[in-house]
Amino acid sequence: MIHLKNVTKIYRQNGVVALDDVTLDVEPGEFVFIVGTSGSGKSTLMKLLMHEETATAGEIFVDGRDVVRLSRKEVPYLRRSLGVIFQDFRLLEDKTVYENVAFAMQVIEAPQKIMQRSVNAVLEIVGLREKFKSFPAQLSGGEQQRVAIARAIVNDPKLVIADEPTGNLDPATSWDIIDIFQRINAAGTTIVMATHDRDIVNRLKKRVVEIEGGKIIRDQIRGRYSGR
Repeated sequence: MIHLKNVTKIYRQNGVVALDDVTLDVEPGEFVFIVGTSGSGKSTLMKLLMHEETATAGEIFVDGRDVVRLSRKEVPYLRRSLGVIFQDFRLLEDKTVYENVAFAMQVIEAPQKIMQRSVNAVLEIVGLREKFKSFPAQLSGGEQQRVAIARAIVNDPKLVIADEPTGNLDPATSWDIIDIFQRINAAGTTIVMATHDRDIVNRLKKRVVEIEGGKIIRDQIRGRYSGR
């Protein structure tokens, strides 16, 4: 599903080496936590996967697609094939819950009947079927993140990339969100999640990849946040 080989990312503006000779493979259906301190390179790795940043050197393949050599025209097609979830939700404030989720299907010009059926189905999965007419400002932080998850999975992506999805949520709400991720993963979707949430990582015991100073220093099956 994901293949990185000898990937380096150097930011030209300041010369910072964000990733240094990183090699990583993620198999279809895996649930992988990416952990590390702020500035370790976690977010850069996530941005490279979706071509929000480009690698200075190395190979990156996502679901067989050569991400490094994508043309500008091909980038939207890559992103449409992924589900991406951010810490700050990034919802459209002037659109309802239904419209925010449907927007992801409008981009790929899905037929109206399929769109309606799919949006209703994912809103059921995240527990927001009754709030389809609400606007983001009328929702709690946890509910907004549920909308973001619904939007990410409505096109049935093989891979979901989540960058600190529980970072702005209280612990109880965070566990509700993680439960949704686990159900998505159990249905076969690959999950790659960057997180600082020690409790979630330690309790789930999924694969843990730790980054420090732009290098992978640990790759552990059924790992813990600290490696102990």
